[in-house]
Amino acid sequence: MDGSRVTGFTIKGHSEFADAGEDLVCAAITSAVRLTECAVNDVLGLGATVKVDEQRASISLKLPRNLEGETDSVCQTLLTSLMVYLVQLQEEYPENIIVMEV
Repeated sequence: MDGSRVTGFTIKGHSEFADAGEDLVCAAITSAVRLTECAVNDVLGLGATVKVDEQRASISLKLPRNLEGETDSVCQTLLTSLMVYLVQLQEEYPENIIVMEV
């Protein structure tokens, strides 16, 4: 976060809701993250920094600096929507998801 702006996200670990390949919680999170990353980089063409660490089961996305106007507004909508979705999942699966704002 940068003030009230969302500048990126990091997702770490496994939900451990079910075995690998059958974990609906993990699939929901992965799908939402991939959709957000595709919207930012493939549709908007922003070249946000994405880091994937298979060993630590983590992915992070950092928006480019100095976004302005409509592009910034769209990115804020996308990242805020992802956060709201993850919080809703946390409410449904509190044993499997922890959402933190930093």
